[in-house]
Amino acid sequence: MNVLSVVSAKGGVGKSTVAANLAVALHDLGHPVLAIDLDPQNGLRFHFSFEVGSGNGLSSSGGDASALSGLAEITPSGVALIPYGQCDEAQRLGFEAGLVHRPAWLSDALGNMSLADNAIVVIDTPPGPSVYMTQALTAASLAIAVTLPDAGSYVTLPQLRSLFESYCLGRPEFRGYGFIVNQVDQGRQLSRDVATMLRASFGDRIIGRIHQDQAISEALAFGQSVFQYAPHSEGARDVMACARWISGRLAAPEGRAD
Repeated sequence: MNVLSVVSAKGGVGKSTVAANLAVALHDLGHPVLAIDLDPQNGLRFHFSFEVGSGNGLSSSGGDASALSGLAEITPSGVALIPYGQCDEAQRLGFEAGLVHRPAWLSDALGNMSLADNAIVVIDTPPGPSVYMTQALTAASLAIAVTLPDAGSYVTLPQLRSLFESYCLGRPEFRGYGFIVNQVDQGRQLSRDVATMLRASFGDRIIGRIHQDQAISEALAFGQSVFQYAPHSEGARDVMACARWISGRLAAPEGRAD
């Protein structure tokens, strides 16, 4: 089972946008893809269509692992989506309480699904440490942190690295972790400087850069991925390059968590 967990230490970095577009790119590379929204904001669906994911979702499963397969909806891009789902505060708190007591619930639930050998599960999470991030990292074959090329994001990365080491390293099925630098603006000196610092600090763990491209935000306004809206844009090329790295890493032999 190939599980890509997409996380961030802070909000506003474009994590859900990156997760959704990576899911479409991996599907275009030939992988069956299941995207799971593990964020109570329930917003991942808007990156695929305004028509999907409006009803039941993870939060309505009642912690029943066998119910996951029935919650998946096929989006116009071909990616299957399990939304977080609409719920009231009591339902959300009850769902989260169950996740606290069963930190491997998602991992076990995915293990019970009949997924193809080359399928990839892409999990989107809320920013910062949470019960949702614990679930996602416990299930992860590969963990990706999305960050911005700014000082505020840079100082949060050691905390993320510590979380990766706590929940991921040591599991034989874990293939490693890396960082995607999002919204890179080559016209800004600070953006270039921080990108250079990230490369110096994390080396080959920098999977790639996604340049600031209006086509990506415009695609969301139409409920589409950047590959549907502007397939030849710079943003689409950047995301696809990251997806190729991810596909290759997941295809590598197990145990490569260096």
